[in-house]
Amino acid sequence: MPHDSLPPDPFAGDPDDPARAIADPEDEIGPPMAEEERAELLTDLTDLAVYQALLEPRGIKGVVVDCAECQEPHYHDWALLRASLEQLLNDGRMRPHEPAFDPDPGAYVSWEYCRGFADGVTATESAR
Repeated sequence: MPHDSLPPDPFAGDPDDPARAIADPEDEIGPPMAEEERAELLTDLTDLAVYQALLEPRGIKGVVVDCAECQEPHYHDWALLRASLEQLLNDGRMRPHEPAFDPDPGAYVSWEYCRGFADGVTATESAR
């Protein structure tokens, strides 16, 4: 018996196999991304780099997003958010990811806060 063989699937042939509910990512290919949406994602990635450069040295770990589906805040560190946006840009979709483990809500800010902070820094620099 080869070392890399897997044990038999306990649900093989079972019409109630729980794995049947999991869609194959290849089946989810949708229409190509519109150029406007692609441009917005590129802008978001550029903005994200600016926000991280400004806020990470101040102890901010990432962005919090209020989820419309579950009504819970989702905490995304800088690298995870960047990876998610890049995946959306490249693949046209974002795959599920592990949520932040025991995040400190005070270490995350909203996208709007990031934008306002960056605007404030830009205005201050322009006034000098």
